[in-house]
Amino acid sequence: MKLKSLIAAGDRDMTTGGITRHLVTFSLPLLVGYIFQMLYNTVDTWVVGNYVSNEAFSAVGTVGPIINMLIGFFLGLSSGAGVVISQYYGAKRYDMVKKTVHTSVIITLVMGVVFTGVGIVFTPLMLKAMATPPEVLPESTAYLTIYFAGVTGLMLYNMFSGILRAVGDSTRPFFFLVLSALLNTGLDLLFVLVFGLGVDGVAYATVIAQAVSALLLLLTLTRTDSCVKLTAKAFRFDRGVMKKILKVGLPAALQMAVTSFSNVFVQGYINHFGADCMGGWTAYGKIDQLILLPMQSLALASTTFVGQNLGSGLEERAKKGVRVALLASVASTALLMIPVIAFAPALTAFFNSKPEVVEYGTMMLRWISPFYVLCCVNQIFAGALRGSGNSRVPMIIMLSSFVLFRQIYLFVFANFISYTVLPIILSYPAGWLVCSTATLIYYKRAGLKNRLLDDAAPEVEAEAEAAI
Repeated sequence: MKLKSLIAAGDRDMTTGGITRHLVTFSLPLLVGYIFQMLYNTVDTWVVGNYVSNEAFSAVGTVGPIINMLIGFFLGLSSGAGVVISQYYGAKRYDMVKKTVHTSVIITLVMGVVFTGVGIVFTPLMLKAMATPPEVLPESTAYLTIYFAGVTGLMLYNMFSGILRAVGDSTRPFFFLVLSALLNTGLDLLFVLVFGLGVDGVAYATVIAQAVSALLLLLTLTRTDSCVKLTAKAFRFDRGVMKKILKVGLPAALQMAVTSFSNVFVQGYINHFGADCMGGWTAYGKIDQLILLPMQSLALASTTFVGQNLGSGLEERAKKGVRVALLASVASTALLMIPVIAFAPALTAFFNSKPEVVEYGTMMLRWISPFYVLCCVNQIFAGALRGSGNSRVPMIIMLSSFVLFRQIYLFVFANFISYTVLPIILSYPAGWLVCSTATLIYYKRAGLKNRLLDDAAPEVEAEAEAAI
């Protein structure tokens, strides 16, 4: 497909037409795109695991929680922009869509500068908090420093793609992400195998590829005919729009950042068992991301679907979309679990073939994988609640489950019951169970109500009543 035809691709109005068709056609590009996005760090770990050293492999894998902590904060904040845009788009308030888009980009540029500085300055402290072994510390520090120096490219890509997804377009972000992921793979091999740059090389490859994906989406948004078009004269900061973005985005940002920060401490528990266990956990983490992809894609689809339909006043249609997304999420996750459990040793060995690493990774995959269906409940319902503008309650539930409960669980087992690997890794399924139960109970009691827009046009409300 030519670049010009990609740029000309259109938005998707989810307030009419088949619900399943909308969710599937929206989710599939997201799903495949997420797979390619995983290539950024997965290819990094594969290259260093096979062509550099076991310490380098552990170093690249270990920094994941730190990257996710700071980036998770911004992704949560950008989700607020996406919800506001999707609701205004559903309400046919295209003037407000334009204001939200430009305000969101200004926020992203400012946060890019902040996150670069924070990431570089606090890298040593965070690695120390994770009890990173001395043999891994130099390469972990090098990777993180380079990564955060170029993190603005990743942030812009996610904001630009979030803007397009909010108006139902998940196709263009997908194609550009594929191009940048392929570039990342080629640069990884070039910098490591040809130039011998080691961990520095895979970090540079990731930063360059992220910048390319951001530039491609910037080109798209400046040339599109959609209501989300970026223009120089429209770059103004709107305080009222910012408040709406923060209402949804700030709770999600805090939840993602704090949850990721708590994973830094989980990594510390894993590090207690040495480099081989760290390697097994790193391999498990890459496969874990793959299993989560269908439910995450459908959760994001439900956020956009709910946002657009509640913006148009179609509450029952929004609820039906959530039910469809949940069923599809459970079915796809269950299908993925079977080959993961069956081929766990081979999957682990793909990343690192050291026998001790394979043993740890296989154990982790086979014990944790059966519990992934629990995540479908909390991911889909939390995504739907955010689409309605209710981001505070999912934040409270997830922080209580993934941070407070999980940290108490780990402390009790490590200090009073059994400080062995199996109870430590089972802290994840235990947290999922608590979170899914609480989220389901709240969703059943509160339902879906538009908690964000109070300025929908009267004609939109009339159309919504007629449609119902």
